[in-house]
Amino acid sequence: MSKVIKIKKGLDIKLVGEAEKEVVAQPIGERYAVSPLGFEGVVPKLLVAEGDKVLAGSALFYDKAHPEVMFTSPVSGTVSAIRRGEKRKLLAIEVAADEQQNYKPFNIDIAKASRDEVVTALLESGLWASIIQRPYGIIADSKDTPKAIFVSGFDSAPLAPDMNVALQGEEEALKAGFAALKVLCPNVHLSLKAGEKSILECVEGVEKHYFAGAHPAGNVGVQIHHIDPINKGEKVWTVNIQNVAIIGRLILNGKLDMTKTYVVCGSQVAHPQYVKTMVGASLVQVLMPCRIKPQSGGSKFRIIEGNVLTGKKVSANDYMGLYSSQVTVIPEGGELELIGWLAPRFHKLSVSRTYFSWLMPKKRYNLATGVNGGERPFVVTGLYEQYLPMDIYPMYLFKAILAGDIEKMENLGIYEVVEEDVALCEFVDPSKQNLQALVRDGINLMIKEM
Repeated sequence: MSKVIKIKKGLDIKLVGEAEKEVVAQPIGERYAVSPLGFEGVVPKLLVAEGDKVLAGSALFYDKAHPEVMFTSPVSGTVSAIRRGEKRKLLAIEVAADEQQNYKPFNIDIAKASRDEVVTALLESGLWASIIQRPYGIIADSKDTPKAIFVSGFDSAPLAPDMNVALQGEEEALKAGFAALKVLCPNVHLSLKAGEKSILECVEGVEKHYFAGAHPAGNVGVQIHHIDPINKGEKVWTVNIQNVAIIGRLILNGKLDMTKTYVVCGSQVAHPQYVKTMVGASLVQVLMPCRIKPQSGGSKFRIIEGNVLTGKKVSANDYMGLYSSQVTVIPEGGELELIGWLAPRFHKLSVSRTYFSWLMPKKRYNLATGVNGGERPFVVTGLYEQYLPMDIYPMYLFKAILAGDIEKMENLGIYEVVEEDVALCEFVDPSKQNLQALVRDGINLMIKEM
């Protein structure tokens, strides 16, 4: 086995509501949707109208800045609605699915295919959007050649899916998917969790690395930093491991099969488990076999597409995006507590030993969404440096972003981070700053100016 890279900084947030290791397969639902809002920096140009018939793999819209990048329907059916917001902003395209699915053909022999043929297949099928470029965390440019492609084979976020469960039975698809990535770039890195047997050991021809330590050890950005950091002028690509399997199925079967396994978890879920359905499925369909616990006393809950650190608040009327692998449901929180600051609070997690919960390191918590206070000026505490396992100075980087100082942002590591990399800093931040949004503002400024 390769040398184990030990992550000494970080924090594992143990929450109630871990999913049972069983998978429930959902049949084809009534409606699916694709939203351009789920793709960073994309300005959509619509290609369909209400009432149009589409195949699974038919283009629904493309990116105006990169017309070659198509975004396709995950199912065959009829375009039932085109949802728009203010100033006719395109929010989502809904498709009423056929009972019998029909697929647009994509024929490619990976053993003989050239790089241009693989790129064309991924662009036309809509799977190019699953390839993300670092720096900036945006969809990769198909005209570029990266110095490497990185894939994280495990997720260390709170209540994250166990990839041995989510990828069960996908061995051949994974091999084909990694073969396609090797055609795009011969330098492919796969990171695995040290000390655990992984289904991904079946993959050959890639450089494997093993990581040990607390979250964010599973973040691909942290792995890139410890394997081969990004310097100015360099580009690397990353792909979510489940999307690698989807690419592999396109190669093997010649059709777009967007089946994905989501983990549904959290303290407000009655039966936390894994649900296999299609990308673009409604939250109602994903949550149906797990059920949300009935509420009493007017208490509320929050549905999060993703994990509690980086996910976004959604409603049951929303749809699952391409990059998600998790749905978390937790109490809404925010209620005032009588003399709460004086109570010992054994049920609350604190990284600064404010509460006595630090005496119980293995305890699982039923945390709500409340942040226990309002936004305050930046306080220099050194906490960011304790929880971000990168050789950068996060406090100075955040202040450089606030100041809009491009040169300092470059020198302080803006090329190495995206939102998920600073999520833990945001969690432990006593100043209650929205650091993930701040980093995205800095990245958008870099894109605009550079």
